[in-house]
Amino acid sequence: MANNVNVLETEVLSNNWFTLLKVTYNYLKRDNTWQTQVREAYDRGNGAAILLFNAKNKTVILTKQFRLPTFINGNKDGMMIECCAGMLDKNNPEECIKKEALEETGYQIKHVSKLFEAYMSPGAVTEILHFFVADYDESMKLNEGGGLTQEQEDIEVVELNFEVAYDMIASGEIKDAKTIMLLQYAKIHKLLT
Repeated sequence: MANNVNVLETEVLSNNWFTLLKVTYNYLKRDNTWQTQVREAYDRGNGAAILLFNAKNKTVILTKQFRLPTFINGNKDGMMIECCAGMLDKNNPEECIKKEALEETGYQIKHVSKLFEAYMSPGAVTEILHFFVADYDESMKLNEGGGLTQEQEDIEVVELNFEVAYDMIASGEIKDAKTIMLLQYAKIHKLLT
């Protein structure tokens, strides 16, 4: 544990879908004084995300699905266009993202490249997200995708021209942070040129 943090109490506020914690701790500030703070943290585990791209055809595979939190916060129909992603559960990040790609998109990806890791909302959520890219082609398509019924997933697979997808960031049609990060990575590193 860090020398500048002393956890006094951890209380579980909710353990329904994931775990919401209330943590009381002492924090050593930059001026060398201790301050007691109380914060809530949502522990949903760690995840992985991938941008599937076809360099030859200059296309990407994205998904479209309903996201309740966005609906609550003003997204009229709650639908989000995103890259394929999922929770690690007990898998390592590479195994997880290959499994998620097959479940969500129907593509069986054999080789992935890990790019980086990032905390997506470090002020409230514990999750670290592992970011990947992989090239795909039609020979890898095993099924229609769509997610798992037992996980209540209803995912539409969307294949788009890369430039069209990239322009959807500016138009506001893509507002998902992980997807924006991966599309920008692809643009900066010229994966589809």
